[in-house]
Amino acid sequence: MSKPSSRRSFLGHAAAGFSTLALSRLAQAQATTEPIEHAGAAPVRIEVNARPIPNFEPRDRTRTRFGSLEYRGGLVLTSPYRRFGGLSGFRFLDTRGERFLAISDQATWFTGAIRYSGRSMVALDDVEAAPVLNAEGRPITEKRLWYDTESLARDGDLVYVGLERVNQIMRFNFAGGGTRARGEVLAVPPAVRKLPYNKGLEALVFVPKGQPLAGTLIALSEGGFDANGNLIGFLIGGPTPGQFSIRRTDQQFISDAVLLPSGDLLILERKFSWFTGVDIRIRAIPLKSIAPGAVVDGPALFKADLGQEIDNMEGIDAHVTADGETVLTLVSDDNFSLLQRTLLLQFTLVE
Repeated sequence: MSKPSSRRSFLGHAAAGFSTLALSRLAQAQATTEPIEHAGAAPVRIEVNARPIPNFEPRDRTRTRFGSLEYRGGLVLTSPYRRFGGLSGFRFLDTRGERFLAISDQATWFTGAIRYSGRSMVALDDVEAAPVLNAEGRPITEKRLWYDTESLARDGDLVYVGLERVNQIMRFNFAGGGTRARGEVLAVPPAVRKLPYNKGLEALVFVPKGQPLAGTLIALSEGGFDANGNLIGFLIGGPTPGQFSIRRTDQQFISDAVLLPSGDLLILERKFSWFTGVDIRIRAIPLKSIAPGAVVDGPALFKADLGQEIDNMEGIDAHVTADGETVLTLVSDDNFSLLQRTLLLQFTLVE
């Protein structure tokens, strides 16, 4: 990658969910343990600047195919707004891949719209930021450790948020109030509360009508293991609640997931190595294979490392274009570090 080696070194420290390493002096990420307080509860309009990433692999600018994905384009996002960054969850609010809802790991909502030129992203418009609120209408960060908002799922106007350090799930009804909605804490299986501190709830997916497990909230842990060293997942609500496992291979940790209309659950994963730094991959797991007690697995559709334009990729969503193309959108968590970047990347799922 055509970036300084210091950034490569830092990415190795900060990625793959190794949050303790992200607290290094290089990261200067004190915000991870000392959340920045919001000035108020109301949404505020913010400026977000976007610089294009024309090539996903700078060493070979003619290459656009990476596994089962074809690179469409990307943006490096920056903002003078102090709380911008740390993006850990991303969901579209429409079927066109334009209006979005994102959440940072410091309990801040971000809404806005992606502007396109042809099939390429060129800017973000109408971006607003707002604090995640509790049932009393106060920022949830007022309660100790209630800030590490790592996962995001939608069921129409209902929005679910997973908090990693306390391993809790909150539900918000966006009807009428949008990001002003007050959250309620949901009851979760006891095993969710026992997930490791800082490697707990990392991905949430709501299963819509017409799919197996319709009405289920799928919750995936970043690094909670079963007795055989596989990653733990939960089926909350729905027809068959229970616990299942995702076979862990190549020392990967889960960072997010999205359900495709085809019935495949795509899992975004990250891995850290002192020798190779950080890499990411996307695996496809058939939703129909998931059931209480099951151990599920699936092929890798996509892999990337520091030879490509990646960072600490933490969010993934999908939409289908008017032409019938399935587009995956990935977002990165910059850990509020000057040495990392907030990236928004898009790929077409080719096969």
